[in-house]
Amino acid sequence: MSTPMSSLKTLIKLFAAVSALAASSPAADKTLIDYFLPMPIHGQLSKDAWGAPNVLPRDPQNGLEDTTIKQWCYWDGKIIKGTDGKYHMFASRWDQARGHNGWGGSAAVHAVSDNLTGPYIDKGLCWPDNQGGKGHNVTALTLPDGSYAVVVSETRPGDVFVSNSLDGPWKQLGSIQVDANGFDARDGRMSNVAMMIRPDGRYEIVARSGVIMISADGILGPYKLQGHSIYPGIPDLPTRNLEDPVIWYSGGLYHIVVNCWSDRKAFLLTSVDGITNWTNRGLAYDPTTDYLRYTDGTVNHWNNIERPGVYMENGHVTAFTFAVLDVPKAQELPNDNHGSKVIVVPFDGVAFDRDMATPPKPAAQKGN
Repeated sequence: MSTPMSSLKTLIKLFAAVSALAASSPAADKTLIDYFLPMPIHGQLSKDAWGAPNVLPRDPQNGLEDTTIKQWCYWDGKIIKGTDGKYHMFASRWDQARGHNGWGGSAAVHAVSDNLTGPYIDKGLCWPDNQGGKGHNVTALTLPDGSYAVVVSETRPGDVFVSNSLDGPWKQLGSIQVDANGFDARDGRMSNVAMMIRPDGRYEIVARSGVIMISADGILGPYKLQGHSIYPGIPDLPTRNLEDPVIWYSGGLYHIVVNCWSDRKAFLLTSVDGITNWTNRGLAYDPTTDYLRYTDGTVNHWNNIERPGVYMENGHVTAFTFAVLDVPKAQELPNDNHGSKVIVVPFDGVAFDRDMATPPKPAAQKGN
């Protein structure tokens, strides 16, 4: 009886060891998309809201939208919590009567909510007396001295506006300057600009090109290009179609989520120093999946999910913002029942940072 019993004990120990290993590597089969949480419902879901059947019923009070879709289409979206306890979103809008192609004439706006997920109330143009409020690819950040900056690109050359208050007034500080640093100057074009202040106090930009730019001389730069595009780390995708990066630091890693507009999917890259050795960590989000869900289980499938932004508390991401469109862009026409808005989706950043600390297996990267 000693031999069978010994074998049984060995099997039990082996099973326990394997179970412990699996428990210690919870990120093995997870990517960023697995950490989105259900959206709370403000009031009730509506079947009568604007939009195609794939986004109904939905919550018109989540995020920022024109509930009548008779005035504005909204895009972008970056949230900062103010000292007043309110949530301030900086976004762009344009006249819906121009359809989705009206984005070229968009203006930067400020919206406010008592709750992180909304509803956000549009308070108007950020700088109405500067080119009529012109601004697109809108993002924002808190500066080291406690003041604030709003950065716009694509339709303007990386213009930076600053204010001591999230309510403004906003003054144009200048335009971002770039030092090619021996690389291709075209990669420093101010399109889809995402910006962060690094833990070491330097400013870091990643734009549509996928090139990392660093400034040790303040928000306006000059930003030195650090190399070539980091996007080749995402194989089997048309690099030229990658856009809308967002960058942040949490859990000891720098993260970039970048969207592929042609495949309508986004991917996560991470780096220890935020400059080199960016590693593909797999799928970030995909509009064909059921990741955009409410607390009652209802799911929305927006056709386009773009312009990701992160909201952080206590060093972790607690929500993402997305610019969403219910139909393909070419089908969003003037004065129809379709449009775009900004949604806010809760995120379990604590669990995400814990799991992403586990290095990925080089031969088993997801999203390839």
